[in-house]
Amino acid sequence: MNCSRGFASVVFLLAICLTSIASAEIKVKVVDAQDAAIAGAQVQLLKLGKAAPADVLRTSAEGVVIFRTQASQASKDYRIQVLAPGFAAEIVPVDPSSTAETITIKLRLATVAETVVVTATRTPVPTQAAGADVAILSGGQLEVMRPIEAADAVRFLPGAVVNSYGQPGALSSLFVRGGESTYNKVIVDGVAITEPGETFDFGTLPLAQADRLEFVRGAQSTLYGSDAMTSVVQVWTRNGSTPVPELRFGADGGNFGTANGYASLAGVYQRVDYNFFGDQFNTNGEGINNDYSDSLVGGNVGVALSDDISVRARVRHSNSYTGLPGAWSFNGDPLVSPLTIGDAHANTLLGSVEIDVAAPSGWQHRFTGSDYLYHYTDNSPEGNTYNFASLYDYDINHVAFEYQGDYSERTWAHSTFGYRIENETASFEYPEFPPATSGQRLNQDAYLQQQVTLGRLSVIAGGRFVHSSAFGNTGVPRVALMLQALKGGAVFSGTRLRFSYATAYMEPDFTETFVGLPYYVPNKGLLPVRTRAFEAGLQQNFLAGRWVLNATYFNNLFHDQIEYGTNTVEYMGNPPGTLGQFFNVQQSFAQGAELQIDGKIWKKLSLDAAYTYTSTEILENPLCTPTNPCFYPYAPGDPLLRRPKHSGTMLLNYLGTRWSANLSGSFVGRRPDSDFVDDLVNHAAGYARIDLGGWYAITSRVTAYANVGNAFNAHYNEVVGYPALTANFRAGLRFRIGGE
Repeated sequence: MNCSRGFASVVFLLAICLTSIASAEIKVKVVDAQDAAIAGAQVQLLKLGKAAPADVLRTSAEGVVIFRTQASQASKDYRIQVLAPGFAAEIVPVDPSSTAETITIKLRLATVAETVVVTATRTPVPTQAAGADVAILSGGQLEVMRPIEAADAVRFLPGAVVNSYGQPGALSSLFVRGGESTYNKVIVDGVAITEPGETFDFGTLPLAQADRLEFVRGAQSTLYGSDAMTSVVQVWTRNGSTPVPELRFGADGGNFGTANGYASLAGVYQRVDYNFFGDQFNTNGEGINNDYSDSLVGGNVGVALSDDISVRARVRHSNSYTGLPGAWSFNGDPLVSPLTIGDAHANTLLGSVEIDVAAPSGWQHRFTGSDYLYHYTDNSPEGNTYNFASLYDYDINHVAFEYQGDYSERTWAHSTFGYRIENETASFEYPEFPPATSGQRLNQDAYLQQQVTLGRLSVIAGGRFVHSSAFGNTGVPRVALMLQALKGGAVFSGTRLRFSYATAYMEPDFTETFVGLPYYVPNKGLLPVRTRAFEAGLQQNFLAGRWVLNATYFNNLFHDQIEYGTNTVEYMGNPPGTLGQFFNVQQSFAQGAELQIDGKIWKKLSLDAAYTYTSTEILENPLCTPTNPCFYPYAPGDPLLRRPKHSGTMLLNYLGTRWSANLSGSFVGRRPDSDFVDDLVNHAAGYARIDLGGWYAITSRVTAYANVGNAFNAHYNEVVGYPALTANFRAGLRFRIGGE
């Protein structure tokens, strides 16, 4: 009996030993400088001497990943690489003595070149390896700037020219590298919210609870499809990160009858993170009929179903009203009086559900379903010499499903591929001219991208194939080459060269394709607008990477551009030349250079300054004839509308733990414009705008903050005829309960 018991004990101990030999856990926790957990960071387990990563996972809501491997292998032969958007990449060795404990990796903020971004490649990579020019606004920067809407954040980024039709809430468009204001893709929480072929309104996109904004310049249709002709802007909502629920609320007020109130509840409970929020903004504006209000509510909930599978659902609803005084003061000359009545109403609802699967080893899969609804009403019953009466309703709905797969086949190679199907519908109603008209498009896209690094040379190459029920098939390629020419030393700390070639496309606007009487003849044969783009750049690091100089030359040829003409054949009893119709006729060209320097003046003090030179020209426009001349600037040889030759931006940030401050500058030169009536005004004067912001933690629970817009009280038009808001300020308090 005693022998039997002894034998059983030996077998039991042997089984325990074999189990411990067979498997072991490497638990990693990723945190920021304030020890807050970082969710969604990509963590790779790398084994020395092996070409392929041992495993790739994403951190949970608590910032944790767990790698399971053989106990005998949990040694110094392993390294851990962390790529978290908004932070510098980190690689740390695995200490054999620490495998029984949690390995905590603290990420640091860095220069733009070192910061990890996602948008340029759809995967986390340091900016200097992204193959494109990328600008970033972190959650910390946005908290100091407190922009009323996205326009007042994007305008301070390198290469961006924002033109607003007046004051807060007014239509605000973005021009990049000589492209039209319709050549930008905008994505919020994984949902594409750009209306096909239309100018996106950055003036009614609130950034409350935004965790990060990325701005990629250049043609990106390979990864993002239609509209990504000259840029992509992407925004993410903040995740909950504290085990104890955190309630934040506050309010501020300022001149021009401005008032803002907001609240949020966020946290982490076991495998669930959550963030629910609301924001209300109101202002009377300056002058007649310039009031604006916006109501925002939203939520962001993530659930880790297992170590390998997670689900995230997001929703944002925005409802805004904007007064429409129209064009009246042209470069300071009031040619007419502002309209006393007239307003616009925009109602936006977006939602997405993402399922992430990190299996098998080295593979990552993301399944995304999204829905976007947009309703816009223009109620402008009055008109005058420079403004037309306008009454209409516009509804858009995008429903999409997308699969994205990623495979890290080697430490030096990564594949991204995917499929997207999207149903787009739109309807238009002119109350005075019933009935309503509508249109529908079904698009199916497949894309592939390969990233390879061989020594000092990195290559990113890919393509996208598109089938549209409206315009048939099209394809767009892109290739980017990056060469580390010199590694450098302490002063000149490395030189990188970059070249890229790409084509991109933009779907026609629904109004151009489908809308009929009373104003238009529909043209269902319209083709997508296209661009051929190439760029060459140099990146020079200084002082061990603390400062970075980027210089980029860009060259864009836009063709099959859509212009407004008159019908060439009879339509429903209306003879030729009596109704409007759109045609693929114009070709234009843009080239220029961007210079950008960013770095750390001090540990927490950073500077990002940029200058852009842009030269544009209309090459072809057959609609302009001797018998039907075009207003400047629409004839061949003219520069493109609202593109300044000279522009610049500046961001000076101090991001501390007790206080933070920001100085932002936007400098825009003279640019072609038009009054669109009698051609008496054909330009907008240059201007300089400076904004200031800052906060101070009175206690760990109470923070005071203040912001000043247009601090030097400049008087100018961004769009000729529409005066910008003069000096304005807001100040308030925010409070925090819980959140440990």
